[in-house]
Amino acid sequence: MDNPRWVQRPEGANWGDFSPDDQLGRLNLITPEKVRQGVAEVREGVTFSLSLPLDYPGGNLLNPRRYPPVLRPTMRETMPNFNAAIGDQVTDVVCDDLVILHLQYSTQWDALCHVGSRFDADGDGVAEKVYYNGFRADEDIRGPSSLAECGMGDGTSRESTSGATRLGIEGMAAHGVQGRAVMVDLRVHYGDARTFVGYDELMRVMEADGVEVETGDMVCLHTGFGQRVLEMRKTPDAEALHSLCAVLNGRDGRLLNWISDSGLAVLIADNYAVEGLPAQEGHETPCAQMPLHEHCLFKNGIHLGELWHLTPLAEWLRARGRYRFLLTAPPLRLPGAVGSPANPIATV
Repeated sequence: MDNPRWVQRPEGANWGDFSPDDQLGRLNLITPEKVRQGVAEVREGVTFSLSLPLDYPGGNLLNPRRYPPVLRPTMRETMPNFNAAIGDQVTDVVCDDLVILHLQYSTQWDALCHVGSRFDADGDGVAEKVYYNGFRADEDIRGPSSLAECGMGDGTSRESTSGATRLGIEGMAAHGVQGRAVMVDLRVHYGDARTFVGYDELMRVMEADGVEVETGDMVCLHTGFGQRVLEMRKTPDAEALHSLCAVLNGRDGRLLNWISDSGLAVLIADNYAVEGLPAQEGHETPCAQMPLHEHCLFKNGIHLGELWHLTPLAEWLRARGRYRFLLTAPPLRLPGAVGSPANPIATV
């Protein structure tokens, strides 16, 4: 398969299947027909917000590198532009603010450039840092090589120091994320105990609930984790954060094959990372620390949604014997970003 960026693609990957330069991956499967199917699921006109507040879970215990958003006023000359009376002869009082935002702190989308791999795409025996469809680190996804170059400093810099010229989240935003979604309710079967869900466990749940996934569907996994985080009221317990609710077993090859074969367009969960981290042991090394991320983002162009709030919708659907709904879930159209907050809306 001719491609200017790679000679060989990873085993189980779909690189080049949509086009040599494709940056959307399985979003290509959300076609106008899938949008119409989603709209056809709207019967009541009831909507659900599927996002946590952006300042949840609170603190940085879930991920030590991610912090809650910080709000600050913009400046008007030498004064804060907040509750600002803008002149003696006018009555306007103005508030204007900015935010320092970790893009993957709360309810989020992973862009396809969020996780890549060291892989021998050139076929010369040397592994390169590459991402979905062979796009390259330092060429297509660029960032500083040292902390001093990150631009943290005193906070006065107005220049970006990292960015993806390929595979950034803006491609997802421009394409649009709207269509038919499917709810798989793991919580009702496994409760809130930490449970690694592989292929067999997932199939048992789907068979018991009569859930079918068709090509282009967006799959949502309800584990209850988002609800538990919300109940912690921004003072989470570290042990609970890392020991609650169902997670997918990224080491289960049959599960990964099902993700590929099912034709799902995106994979969403209300837990921290969709898959269990740390992943289960017993795999030959070197290997991916996040095998499901590797399979979805790096190999197959499947965007991941994480830390959503699915419990009210899942309970509403179950009470009515339904599992399909219209999902509208665009990320921020922020060029170059490797992830984005989301405020998904389900309509039933």
